[in-house]
Amino acid sequence: MENKEPEFSPEQSLKLISSMIETTKNSLNDSSPYFLLWGWSAFLACLGQYALKVWFHYPRHYDVWLIVPVVLVIHIIFVVRDSKRKRVKTFIDQAGSYLWIAIGLSFFAEAFVNSNIGWDHSYFSYSILYGIGTFVSGGLIKFRPLILGGLSCFLITIISTFLMPDYQILMLALALLTSYLIPGYLLRAKFRKQSQDV
Repeated sequence: MENKEPEFSPEQSLKLISSMIETTKNSLNDSSPYFLLWGWSAFLACLGQYALKVWFHYPRHYDVWLIVPVVLVIHIIFVVRDSKRKRVKTFIDQAGSYLWIAIGLSFFAEAFVNSNIGWDHSYFSYSILYGIGTFVSGGLIKFRPLILGGLSCFLITIISTFLMPDYQILMLALALLTSYLIPGYLLRAKFRKQSQDV
């Protein structure tokens, strides 16, 4: 017995495609809490590390990054909450998930490497990873501020090579501001506006 595929009229096909595009747009634009969560925590950790190292001369200034496991737990709570709300997982959702899993694993691998060879010139690689993540995410969801934020990370990385390591910490904070925080707030505003228009 042959399985017949359902036949759609042109109007039904267009309606189905429109609803799929709308579902994709709405599911992606609500990713702002992740950018804001990681953006604020890493931004404040950079400023905290700079203050502890430069102003207070605290030898274990990098201890501020112990905030990461706490933020990871909050991130997982967000993921669980969002997975209960989403009925449809699009290809773009899956691509974004794989991208950020790879970026996250890169951060942990980088931290392991730097703990063995030293942190003084590690800020470049973190800035590049921020740039890759936000640039690709912005491209996937067609959100220009994320794309520009990602590009800003690459420029900040190049500028940082001319600065002392202490100032590279501040440049990393600037990279987070331009690639996570500003686009994150713009993304949240766009999502809220779309939600009100629906």
